[in-house]
Amino acid sequence: GDCAESFKEFDVNHVRDTFRVLMQMGLIITFGGAQQVVKIGRMAGQFAKPRSASDETIDGVTLPSYRGDNVNSEAFTPEARRNNPYLMVDAYDQSAQTLNILRAFSSGGFADISRLQAWNLDFVEDTDEGSRYRKLAAKVDESLRFMKAIGIDTSSPEFSNVDFFTAHECLLLPYEQALTREDSITGQYYDCSASMLWVGERTRDLDSAHLEFCSGIGNPLGVKISDKATEEELISTIETMNPQNIPGKLSIIVRMGAEKLRQNLPKLIRAVQREGKSVVWISDPVHGNTRTTKDGYKTRDFDAVRAELTAFFDVHEQMGSHPGGVHLEMTGEDVTECTGGVSGITDEGLKENYVTACDPRLNGQQALELAFLIAEGMRRRSGLPPLPPTMSKLAP
Repeated sequence: GDCAESFKEFDVNHVRDTFRVLMQMGLIITFGGAQQVVKIGRMAGQFAKPRSASDETIDGVTLPSYRGDNVNSEAFTPEARRNNPYLMVDAYDQSAQTLNILRAFSSGGFADISRLQAWNLDFVEDTDEGSRYRKLAAKVDESLRFMKAIGIDTSSPEFSNVDFFTAHECLLLPYEQALTREDSITGQYYDCSASMLWVGERTRDLDSAHLEFCSGIGNPLGVKISDKATEEELISTIETMNPQNIPGKLSIIVRMGAEKLRQNLPKLIRAVQREGKSVVWISDPVHGNTRTTKDGYKTRDFDAVRAELTAFFDVHEQMGSHPGGVHLEMTGEDVTECTGGVSGITDEGLKENYVTACDPRLNGQQALELAFLIAEGMRRRSGLPPLPPTMSKLAP
């Protein structure tokens, strides 16, 4: 989902289009890669952003950094950059509306697999990725017709509804604490602001309040790690966040860049295997590949994102471990924020539709291209033949 949700971009169509891309990606990986996919949207709460610098200076004027719409405002004025706790209430209201929209789309007929051709976004429809998706959708349609012919009811909830979960970074602790509730039956505490929460690279210190908060809730959790993480630090983090070693409870979200990942991830996997820890390994191939152009645009090169994702699959194949997921900053909008991919966005072309409030996002076409890459990687791991050439267009 979005790098950071914003108040000004909120509307039903924006939520719908991101949901559509996630549905398409799920279909590509499920059918193309022969793997069940759990769909989690970085939505309905992803407002706050950690910043590398506390202040921002423009034309000699220094003000506090913009930290997300639930903390302060983007406009470069002293009034806008002042922390405003009432913005958390506005973020809660928008999150509640987003959840209602997602419930309607996931269970009200929009997610019915018989409508899979309608999930294609208008601006992707006539592109190479749109064509590849249509060809794969035609194969799924053929399979559905076969199932109907042998008496399987494809109108059942398994075909017409989808389980869709939400997640965001556990960053603004006053917001998370206010939404934490005790289960009256089990006595376990849950943060009801999201299905899943993760702790970021900047707030995962072993003595941090964020790790302490997460250790006390029953939600599925994640933690971002970079090449700075040591084996001992990772094991201590796992033991803090998942002391009972519950399978599926904790995801390790890796963000390193391709070369550093190949150098550092094997020893971390080896440490987890040696200690018998149960984790889900997830690739975040975007955060380690951010750069700034000469014109001042923050961007990510699609080739670098693809290279890190490929390295993630390669390392897990070498280590005998399972690549369990991918975490992307992306949108269903036709933005020009990341360069490369089959869309061919250049540094000069970024200005055409660069609208992000924080970090650059993959657009729908680039996201589908990655989904086909993941499907091919899963097929190879399962010993399945490659996708037909009309559907597969992998780069080295």
